[in-house]
Amino acid sequence: MKKQTSIPASPSAEDYRDSAEDETIDLFDRKDPFALFGDWLDMASKHEPNDPNAMTLASVDENKMPDARMVLLKGFDERGFVFYTNLNSAKARQLHANAKAALVFHWKSIRRQIRIRGTVEPVSAAEADEYFASRARDSKIGAHASKQSEPLESRFALEKRIAAKVAEFGVGKINRPEHWSGFRLKPVQMEFWRDRPFRLHDRLQFTRKSDKSKWNNMRLYP
Repeated sequence: MKKQTSIPASPSAEDYRDSAEDETIDLFDRKDPFALFGDWLDMASKHEPNDPNAMTLASVDENKMPDARMVLLKGFDERGFVFYTNLNSAKARQLHANAKAALVFHWKSIRRQIRIRGTVEPVSAAEADEYFASRARDSKIGAHASKQSEPLESRFALEKRIAAKVAEFGVGKINRPEHWSGFRLKPVQMEFWRDRPFRLHDRLQFTRKSDKSKWNNMRLYP
């Protein structure tokens, strides 16, 4: 069997050296997972080459088959983590059928990862309207034109739909389409992972029984 050459060798201690500033407060002294998340996101924003708010969203379909894709975080606070999508998309259909999901943030530039699990609920119409209004005009037109997750016969067919919507809206206001909105993941578990030499990583897990409960935390073996 031919030896594979594309898989990197195991890293050395120098390879593991952190490429970003460390926290002034020790990771395991942190008590508020949302504040810690905000600190890490700010750090990633200074070092990631693009999309520090990119996250993997995992859900399951009607056959309980796992599914995952990258989406963009568009807001967070103590209520949870918000993202937006076409409500006819595969992800939206899965979340409506089973309102539980998981998120993963991985910032290679700062060698950190956050895993989040919880329940999912739709954002309010007012929230969706406010965010949609902030989008670029071409993005708004795309939201109206795209039949997300449905079969597409050609690129030309998509461009034709976009051109039709451009003509329809002209220079007028573009309101949010009914088939486009957002979801909020309300976490019951958040795990913070920080790279350390020779796979002896730091792991801090926060858990609570519901999104109304108090957080508990504990260290985990790497």
